[in-house]
Amino acid sequence: MLTQKQKDLLMFIHQRISEKGVSPSFEEMKEALNLKSKSGIHRLITALEERGFIKRLAHRARALEIVKLPESVVPERAEEAGSGRVSAFQKGGGTSKTGTSVPLMGRIAAGVPISAIQEKSRSVIVPPEMVAKGEHFALEVKGDSMINAGILDGDTVIIHKTGSAENGDIVVAYIVEEEEATLKKLRRKGNRIALEAANPAYETRIYGPDQVVVQGRLIGLMRNY
Repeated sequence: MLTQKQKDLLMFIHQRISEKGVSPSFEEMKEALNLKSKSGIHRLITALEERGFIKRLAHRARALEIVKLPESVVPERAEEAGSGRVSAFQKGGGTSKTGTSVPLMGRIAAGVPISAIQEKSRSVIVPPEMVAKGEHFALEVKGDSMINAGILDGDTVIIHKTGSAENGDIVVAYIVEEEEATLKKLRRKGNRIALEAANPAYETRIYGPDQVVVQGRLIGLMRNY
């Protein structure tokens, strides 16, 4: 699933290539999406490439190729893609007949940010002692940036919905400009916020205080074997 900004950028690139035979510049993309910096465009391009929607062509300036369009634009792909999502959701979560029902809200990235906090797909049953007072939700983990914290690709994490967190907490952090969320360890450094991976292959990302919103704090994890 694409965020609105990712979809807007993809369709802008598609339209420009269709009209002029060449992809737009990063500056043109930045202006079209009303972003403040080209770094935001770079992250959106990377996300689209990782999801298989575009491809960068080597040794050519401004060379982007559209591989596929979103399901809403190409309806014949919707049924196949939707079926894949259902099977992915069926893979995660507990199956115990006793416990507390927690809504599974989508996927969360432990790697490059992807969409999260979407809409309830189904519920998972978690041990009642895992959830305290308050509202909780579950997310399926995608990626390996938190492996040294014991969080693996395909795990289901249980999140306590909250807008606050302590230094060192693992949180669902919403990155405002990119309209995406990620699962990372939160560190405050002065008036800056660092989102740290638990895998040396991933760099720490630093944001301003108004660029990150905490959506929840990790309190538990479930895994199928």
